[in-house]
Amino acid sequence: MTHANLMNNYFNPNSVYTKENFKRHFRMRRYVFQRLLRDVQQVNPYFQQKQDKAGRPGFSPHQKVIVALGMMANGSLTYSMDETHGMSESTCLDTLEQLCDTIVHVYKDEYLCESNQEDLNRLLHKLETVGFQA
Repeated sequence: MTHANLMNNYFNPNSVYTKENFKRHFRMRRYVFQRLLRDVQQVNPYFQQKQDKAGRPGFSPHQKVIVALGMMANGSLTYSMDETHGMSESTCLDTLEQLCDTIVHVYKDEYLCESNQEDLNRLLHKLETVGFQA
């Protein structure tokens, strides 16, 4: 039921919330989320939907990524995720760790690079302009 609500609220054609609401809530555009979801599903089986021990569908990939992003983007606490998404604290923390590790694995070559002296100088200059003493 929480998956259906999530889809109805954010992803269905006549969703409750607009694209702007999505961006404000998750700090990214919906198409960026869709790309992230697709990419993490392709490399990490954790983000595939499985059945729980009772044979019912477990958390959907959408739910897992939304919960982890909510924790990162808004500093949401794990107990609030239990209330809104029905996901336990331990599952929330596992999901967050899995997403972070997967993002680094998938995007490190494209977006993460070691800083050089020029980068360091630029950052130090920025800090000095706001009163930070190195």
